[in-house]
Formats: sequence, structure tokens, C-alpha cells
Amino acid sequence: MLMYPNLMLIGPPGSGKTMLARRIPSILPCMNRQESLEVTKIYSIAGLLSERGKLVQERPFRSPHHTVSSVGIVGGGQIPKPGEVSLSHRGVLFLDELPEFSKSALEVLRQPLEDKEVTLSRSKITLSFPSDFMLISSMNPCPCGFYGYEEDRSCTCTPHQVQRYRSRISGPLLDRIDLHVEVPRVNFETISSKSVPESSEEIRSRVNQARQIQQERFKESATLCNSGMVPAQIRKHCELDQDGKGLLHQSFDRLGLSARAHDRILKVARTIADLAGEEKIQVAHVAEAIQYRALDRKFWG
Repeated sequence: MLMYPNLMLIGPPGSGKTMLARRIPSILPCMNRQESLEVTKIYSIAGLLSERGKLVQERPFRSPHHTVSSVGIVGGGQIPKPGEVSLSHRGVLFLDELPEFSKSALEVLRQPLEDKEVTLSRSKITLSFPSDFMLISSMNPCPCGFYGYEEDRSCTCTPHQVQRYRSRISGPLLDRIDLHVEVPRVNFETISSKSVPESSEEIRSRVNQARQIQQERFKESATLCNSGMVPAQIRKHCELDQDGKGLLHQSFDRLGLSARAHDRILKVARTIADLAGEEKIQVAHVAEAIQYRALDRKFWG
């Protein structure tokens, strides 16, 4: 299974949220033949195979408009067809301007994010479509986009408008997003710099190395990567030292984290350690994983 962490990007207009999201497939591992066959079958059922060739070999990247319905997200119709969550199987589902989507379209994401499949029941037939995807979403901090970024431009929203805008994202959905990343506007010095940034291929190489570590870790089980760990595996492979436990305990109480968030933090910390080539989870890895959960308290707390 793919099962990468789900990601939310929050920042003012023009900070590069959409560009970052569209670059993520370039750093994901290439699909193996089994994954290609799975995606090809889905696109064949949906009647979209001609758009991608005979065999789909690149990870899907779906970016539906915010007017999409709940049926468009999970699938359906008189003759049930796959929706966006299944068309994103083994790839990325990108929801730009997340609060602009309807409440019903967002809430139907909760079950596919947990179960990695969608079951559609009709009077004469019941069908299940796989939906193992990485959810990437982006949003502004308020309707005008500048709340908290007054150095760029003064926010013109009232407190009620800000609260109403953010309340469109429910707590249960937010709890299923592993990484909440703030994306500030890029300054002129960074844009005009002539330094050569790290390429996508270099980043993908590190991702592949971390994936190999995880495959070796779970070679005697059906689990393929850290995000697929069940509670027993979390206890075995995500053991923390005393400092790490203390930090997580303190953050759990202070941020009011749920049991789901607790487990997701440990999985992210384990992955950060793998990317760093560390056998054991260090307190710095725990701190970084907690930081990725702190933004929802900043903007929703």
C-alpha cells in the first residue's frame, strides 16, 4: 500500500502552496508493476484509460474543482463508477482552497482515509473500489488570506468571518491529516538567489532509502511502510526514550491531542528517524513530528 502521510499547507496567497503540492509526485517512489495494474484497472472501469495509455505507469495526481459533489469524490451513479478518491489510488488527491469545498464533499473523505477503500451499495449491486491515496490540501488562514501575515498586507476579515471560514474544516477530518505545514510568502532574496536547490531526484533517492528500511522492518508482516503500522507494531518499532516520552506526554496534554493523533505522531517520528538513517527515535524526531500537529491548534485553537 502507498499510505503516505496526509498533508495540509496553510499560508497567504502567492506563497507557493499549489506549486509545492504539484511537485510532490516527483519525489514519490516510482510505481511497481502491481501498483500500475491496480491503477490501470480503475481507469479502465472509469473509461479514462485512453487518456493515460494502455498501462498507467505514473502515480495519479487528481485536483478536482471545489464545486465537486460528494458523489464525485467517492463515486456512484446508477452504474457506480470510481470517484476522485479511487482515481487517486496509489497517488495524490489535491484539494486546493480546502474550505471552498462543500461540507458534504469533505466529510465523505473520512471513511476512505481510514479504510483505504470505498464501498458503494445499490439495490442490485455492491461494489468496492480501492482508495489508498495521499491527501494534500491547501488553504488560506482566512477569506482574504492575510490573517497572521500583516507584514504582507492588512487582513480585512472580521473575527466572525475568520471563525466561519475555518469551521468549514471539521475536527475529525483535521485529525486525519498528519502534517500541518505553514507556508509563508517567499522573500525577494530567496527568489533571486542563484544557489542550486536540491533536485527532486535527490529527494526521491532519500525517500527510496527510507522505504527500503521500512520494507526490511516489516518483511515478516503484511505491513509495507510506517503509516500502515497497527498498534502492536507501533509499540514495538516506535519506542521512545525517557526524554521523548516526556515531550510527547507534555504535548499530548497541552495540545489536547486525540488517540489517533498520538499514533500518527509516533509514525511520523519513526519516518523522520528513517529519513535521517537513525535506528532509534530521538527526542528531536518527536519534537519535529509534534510541530507538524501544532498548526491546527494555532489556527483552530
